[in-house]
Amino acid sequence: MEPQFQTLNGVQDLAETRRFKAWFLDQLGVLHDGKQPYPGVISTMEKLATMGAKMVIISNSSRRASMMIEKMKSLGFDPSLFVGAITAGELTHQYLQRRDDAWFAALGRSCIHMTWSDGRDISLEDLGLQVVENVEEADFILAHGTEALGLSSGSVRPMNLEGLEEILERCAAKKIPMVVNRGKLAAKYEKLGGEVKWMGKPDKIIYESAMAMVGVDASDSITVGDALHHDIKGANAAGIQSAFITGGIHATELGLDSFVQVADLSSVQTLASKYDAYPTYVLPAFTW
Repeated sequence: MEPQFQTLNGVQDLAETRRFKAWFLDQLGVLHDGKQPYPGVISTMEKLATMGAKMVIISNSSRRASMMIEKMKSLGFDPSLFVGAITAGELTHQYLQRRDDAWFAALGRSCIHMTWSDGRDISLEDLGLQVVENVEEADFILAHGTEALGLSSGSVRPMNLEGLEEILERCAAKKIPMVVNRGKLAAKYEKLGGEVKWMGKPDKIIYESAMAMVGVDASDSITVGDALHHDIKGANAAGIQSAFITGGIHATELGLDSFVQVADLSSVQTLASKYDAYPTYVLPAFTW
């Protein structure tokens, strides 16, 4: 029997139980659309804050956490409403910098760097890394993006996915590991038999970091996200309850055409089964 979920119109009833001390919020598709906050989101965050909820923004973005907070500010969010932000890019940077984890301690310093064509504020400063272009010289792959290859000069060479995948095939033959935030390259590399260290959702590492930031256990936490394959699957892996926002990335699959339209429950169940990701609660949008 597949797990059943509870439907909600907004988060008010859930918030008023004060059951969850920590709320881990995905940003794109839950809080904003990339250009502006969704209707009612900021007031919902303000009400949660007055009830003592500790909110953390968690994102698979390649950006550092400080850049993510600046982005949220530019969209009209008050950073004092949340405890902080944890991004896959931030975790990658910290683990590569500290190297106090056994897996990272064993990594070499030479890397093939796959990134974005515009750089996207990706910083390798203070990491002591040598970016190389020759697979033979590389100890590992650092995958931030899917549009370009980092050069030893510090600039980037735009490259399509096929070009990057050809490099991955050579890396797989050499059996070097990959550190990645998310996405297509990691899935491809795993299919090639490569070792992948996931730093973003759906790996539980990002949720464990969020719990550590707030100082709570899984039982005191809830995550709110719109992506079953990232947010909800990751929450399942971390043992955290979750609220699935149907009006985000899966809206078209669910046949929704407006922000607050309620999804058909059988459609949600079918989609959850497809992604093997099961939310505790389901609601149209992150509203009160």
